[in-house]
Amino acid sequence: MSVKKAVAAVVAAGIVAYGGTVAYLTHFDHATAPAPAGAGVDAVSTAALNVMREARCDYCHAARVDLPFYFSLPVANTLMSHDRDQGLRHFRVEPVISALQNGSVPDQEPLARIEEVINQNRMPPTLYLLMHWHAHLSDAQRESMLTWIAQVRRQHYATQGVADRFAAEPVQPVPESVPVDPHKVALGQRLFFDRKLSGDGTLNCASCHSLQHGGVDGLVTATGIHGQKGPINVPTVFDAVFNKWQFWNGRAGTLAQQAAGPVMNPVEMGSHDWTSVADRLREDPSYATDFQAAYGSDTIDENTITDAIGEYEKTLVTPDSRFDQYLKGDDAALNTQEKHGYALFKQIGCSGCHTGPSMGGQAFEPLGLEGNYFSARGGKLTDADKGRFEVTHDPADMERFKVPNLRNIALTGPYFHDGSITTLDGAVRDMARYQTPDHNISDQDVTDIVAFLNTLTGRYQGETLRNTAP
Repeated sequence: MSVKKAVAAVVAAGIVAYGGTVAYLTHFDHATAPAPAGAGVDAVSTAALNVMREARCDYCHAARVDLPFYFSLPVANTLMSHDRDQGLRHFRVEPVISALQNGSVPDQEPLARIEEVINQNRMPPTLYLLMHWHAHLSDAQRESMLTWIAQVRRQHYATQGVADRFAAEPVQPVPESVPVDPHKVALGQRLFFDRKLSGDGTLNCASCHSLQHGGVDGLVTATGIHGQKGPINVPTVFDAVFNKWQFWNGRAGTLAQQAAGPVMNPVEMGSHDWTSVADRLREDPSYATDFQAAYGSDTIDENTITDAIGEYEKTLVTPDSRFDQYLKGDDAALNTQEKHGYALFKQIGCSGCHTGPSMGGQAFEPLGLEGNYFSARGGKLTDADKGRFEVTHDPADMERFKVPNLRNIALTGPYFHDGSITTLDGAVRDMARYQTPDHNISDQDVTDIVAFLNTLTGRYQGETLRNTAP
């Protein structure tokens, strides 16, 4: 046999083997795909689920899944294990698939993440498509995903008053108000500013969450009782009602639970027990009247104190920013640069995490998703740097933090959980570098995004927020 014929035979054998493998994987992918939509699920959601079943997003984005045979082969296993580790770190698809199967409403953040990768045409990855031909998404399949996302947003997440053309945007206007009990609000406001909640009578909630300073203290990390320095940057209290969790590591699920934390923390407000706090409040007889009005009894304890503060904090919303006016249909509310900044914000992928009315608070994300943030920052790693891991003790949650709100962001520096970045343009650069595939964006892009972010300053009690605290 000539060399030419031998080479041709090898090539032919390779083609047959490759074709056979692709055919086997096509069968395997369909046979082991997630279950289809249940009865009663609408056609738009069913179509979106079918795209995920066809692409097999669960191979890299679900923890428990039957994997193709080649995953066990030495070289392929190394490559696939890395891809799966990164896939699980970036995004978990199980809640989305479940919602599509049973017709429930998925959260806002996964909608934004899926929209991001569809618009950027980043999924499925090219190497995966070499073996899974059928997983290549057509324009029609991509459009079906975007149509489903738009439908969910319009039906479940659009803010009242948003212009129809913006009703399916990843960001929505801040609502003018949320339902509250006025008696609890009045009591909670009084408690928010009462220094009796601290162990030595020197601090109140507003000491760290100044309503004259964007709802923060403007410091790298908080200063607590006796001048002690806390380990972490103070999140804003404004618009915190829209967060799914409170604190950087999400250890509180409600505003009331969040209000309880600093009061007892020995480094923050330094009270030792709630009985002592209640006793100090009872020294003022008018408190009994206020608690009676709010709760139908004069019981003063942890539950009533923190519930009232949480109810007051629900009123700390900041609607009617220039960006909100734009989303409600006032095209002149933003200039050309600011509109371009918003377009870049979505194009680069910022809106994949900063979604919803407060533009954050909907999910936890690793800090350093696309690069090693902590290595570049330098310095000793602290418990505060562990993020969500401190709550769950799940290694997958190491260095994962609640996505911060971007409303009033121009007023809430320094930025990040460690307060390491002092300027808004520095924060934009680092977020692009460590959280998005566009590692190095241009100076002009940074300037335009910052211009957009400056339009997010809202109004509280009819007045535009500004920093007036010393």
